[in-house]
Amino acid sequence: MTETTTRTAPDSGTEVTLPVHTDLLRLATAGSVDDGKSTLVGRLLHDTKSVLADQLDAVHRASADRGLATPDLSLLVDGLRAEREQGITIDVAYRYFATPKRTFVLADTPGHVQYTRNTVTGASTAQLAVLLVDARNGVVEQTRRHAAVLALLGVPQLVLAVNKIDMVDFDEATFTRIAEEFAAHAEALGYADDAVVTIPVSALLGDNVVERSENTPWYSGPSLLEHLESVPVAPDPHDAPFRMPVQYVIRPRTAEHPDYRGYAGQVAAGVVRAGDDVVVLPAGVRTKVSKVDTADGERAEAAAGHSVTLLLDDDVDISRGDLIAAADTAPTLTDELDATVCWLAEKALNPGQKVLVKHGARTVQAMVTELSARFDEQQLTSVAAPDSLQLNEIGRVQLRTAEQLPVDDYSASRRNGSFLVIDPADGTTLAAGLIGVPLAPFAEASR
Repeated sequence: MTETTTRTAPDSGTEVTLPVHTDLLRLATAGSVDDGKSTLVGRLLHDTKSVLADQLDAVHRASADRGLATPDLSLLVDGLRAEREQGITIDVAYRYFATPKRTFVLADTPGHVQYTRNTVTGASTAQLAVLLVDARNGVVEQTRRHAAVLALLGVPQLVLAVNKIDMVDFDEATFTRIAEEFAAHAEALGYADDAVVTIPVSALLGDNVVERSENTPWYSGPSLLEHLESVPVAPDPHDAPFRMPVQYVIRPRTAEHPDYRGYAGQVAAGVVRAGDDVVVLPAGVRTKVSKVDTADGERAEAAAGHSVTLLLDDDVDISRGDLIAAADTAPTLTDELDATVCWLAEKALNPGQKVLVKHGARTVQAMVTELSARFDEQQLTSVAAPDSLQLNEIGRVQLRTAEQLPVDDYSASRRNGSFLVIDPADGTTLAAGLIGVPLAPFAEASR
């Protein structure tokens, strides 16, 4: 009998039961508006039998009410009322599904330029991204923008799904032209040949989505699902240095636990075990882990993604926002952040602007001291010393924080190498920042 696990979808709260596999693929979809992302995701869910009967009945009824002869599978993903009414994706929709070979967590992200910030959110934890293009339109501006964002976020694997191939009569020449154009763009962004796979699909009809299609005899590669099931995915880097931001200090002060003092949080990177030497930052106090505790009892170790409570050998002054890290590979303490940011707000970013920086569980005041470059994702060049950054633009900035932060390069630790820029006036998110990610390689690659 197959072992199963129950998970709760973060956007809907729906509990789903999935097979337990040793590997998990986190993927995201991206692409221009109306390229068929939600339909493709709906097709994957439908054809892998990952849709409950009542959900499918509701889609059939909604499709019939619209006068459609076939069910609109995008309705399985677009859950917001505004999304259904406008026929577009606005928010990131997370879906869980599984096959006998692998379990998947999929983030369906918007295609509209104004929702690029949602794409950043969905792709931030992805191990693979499926980038869609309409076979009739080919590679467009938003395709290149999303590819640049995915490269900057360090998404290691790309699939270019040339959708609506049926609308160009399954033409091989059209597919080849699009594949070659995108391959050149991906190479300039730093992707190796084996990191990009191009597949002709029809999300509406199901060609090459789950099963290989007889309508594309000239295509000898895998279907989309076959590739997702077999693509090598690097596991969470357990050999990365241990990092855990402290979310909460637990002190029950009960008769049963009069002296219990634990530090709760989610392991951001690496592995922690009882007996490990750790350092508490920014204070710099060294101690040892005496116990790794959870709601289900003590465990021998905890890896990235596990939520645990650590007990330490010494009584150390620790509060929310501090970082517990491996003592021999501690992150850098700095009040100067040199980072690449994706600007997500309607109002522009200007040098001298006062902001808040949220890194891990700590939020500190900061100032933008320099705006050194803006990345042109269409030409793959950087523009030096721009006056400002506008909505959805990517740039290189320097920030000075009011307090020192323990940071890593994003390439070494996604969680501890990233931060949010927040508006101190109203608390809205202004930008997502990646520490140490340069713009230079992209500009150099285009020359």
